[in-house]
Amino acid sequence: MIKNLLNPLRQSRYAPLLCLGLGALFPFSLAPYHAWPIALISLALLADLLHQQTPKQALLRGWGFGIGLWGVGVSWLYVSIHEYGFTPAWLAVLMVAFVAVVMGLFTGVMGYVYSRFKLDRRAILGFAPLFVLFEWLKTWLFTGFPWLFTGYGFIDSVLVGYAPIIGVFGLSLLAVISAQCVLMIVKYQQKAWSYGLLVIAIWLGGFGLQYINWTKSEFSKPLSVSIIQGNIPQDVKWQLEWRDKTLDIYRQLSKSEWGQNLVIWPEAAVPMFQYEANDFLKEMDDNALAKKSAFVTGIPYADLQKLDASGVPPFYNSMAAIGDGGYGLYFKQRLVPFGEYVPFESWLRGTLPFFNLEMSSFSAGNRQQSPLYVKEFKLAAAICYEIAYPELTRRNAQKADFIATLSNDGWFGTSTGPHQHLQMVQMRAIETGKWIIRATNTGISGFISPKGTIVKQAPQFKRTVLRGNVYAVVGKTPYSRLGDWPVLVLCFGLLGWLGFKRRKIKA
Repeated sequence: MIKNLLNPLRQSRYAPLLCLGLGALFPFSLAPYHAWPIALISLALLADLLHQQTPKQALLRGWGFGIGLWGVGVSWLYVSIHEYGFTPAWLAVLMVAFVAVVMGLFTGVMGYVYSRFKLDRRAILGFAPLFVLFEWLKTWLFTGFPWLFTGYGFIDSVLVGYAPIIGVFGLSLLAVISAQCVLMIVKYQQKAWSYGLLVIAIWLGGFGLQYINWTKSEFSKPLSVSIIQGNIPQDVKWQLEWRDKTLDIYRQLSKSEWGQNLVIWPEAAVPMFQYEANDFLKEMDDNALAKKSAFVTGIPYADLQKLDASGVPPFYNSMAAIGDGGYGLYFKQRLVPFGEYVPFESWLRGTLPFFNLEMSSFSAGNRQQSPLYVKEFKLAAAICYEIAYPELTRRNAQKADFIATLSNDGWFGTSTGPHQHLQMVQMRAIETGKWIIRATNTGISGFISPKGTIVKQAPQFKRTVLRGNVYAVVGKTPYSRLGDWPVLVLCFGLLGWLGFKRRKIKA
């Protein structure tokens, strides 16, 4: 019956619209909805709708899926562009649509390749690795936009047991394979046993792996931490008249927290360059030293030792550690396009208010940066959406005891953006097997365990202090040691084997 229903859908002229709808449904498998079965259904149907299509048809269908995925999945960009980028509503909608159309091409090209090289002849072995490789491409192609990966939705499933071994892309691969197996079971009941065994093996494996502790927290040596969530309105954050108000808010919230091992503020909590804030930073340093606290904050940094021909220094989005046992400076490596730098700046700067935002001319830090020092611990830094890059986070965390990520999700308002962002933090904790401190301006601040559990979190849009402990860990996860290479090698290997079989059949 299902087979008889799917065949007409596959041949329908409206199939690209159906793919668009499936893509639009997919984000509901992610935070804050957590309905991961939706991902299985939407991807299984997408694979079926690409089956036995011409390359052009597969391109259009895959593109439709991608447009729906990105149009709904990053709809929070509208808040950033319109409410805080001062762009007219109609134009903001068009700009979000443009992002969806461009990013949707990843799935469109994936569909084209899938059909062009006839990978649908062995659908399960062809579609799943190809889909995952195109997810991986989003982490580095054109600087990357690593969002909306399938694996994130399965943090709430037993498949999460694989995450410390094969990371988010490994979860994506197993989820897509599971989705296709279920579809094959439904379509071909008489051949269901082999697909059923594969699904059972995958999910039972994940269930069992959940109980393995790849790292062990040293609970005898806690680091007591106070996260200061200032909740500074995004529309006034960089206004000169709010500078002193902002500093006083953080000063007052921190007054009772000196004495904790670490007091930590969010991304760019100090709304001025470090050389402009010398007196204030000296005051915070004195407070921290007096109570034997380390202090970490986000702050813009201008390197006055490296002026260009026009006498302008490079600017960095930075994270600094001072106070008692605090030392180090980290420059953000992965910058947000249009938020922290403007691509094609000479053409776009000044054409719209959104392309002329405050603090949108940062430079990227280099790859080789040391951890920050906090007391006797080493702290891996991740600023804002850097935490969305699995390999970057893994690399920075190699020699660190735990991770701290600073962010300002005020850009996203009440949208799904902050929840998606937090889900990525959970995945990075599981992959690396380390505790993560997340300090944000408007929320969601929190403490995340190596199992990805949110131990404590602060409410959104509330000026508050969140206290908790984090711990150094002993041991490393397999993912920490090997990264994404096992999954990538498997995906390329499967596709290479299919290519070899295809040539052999032709011969």
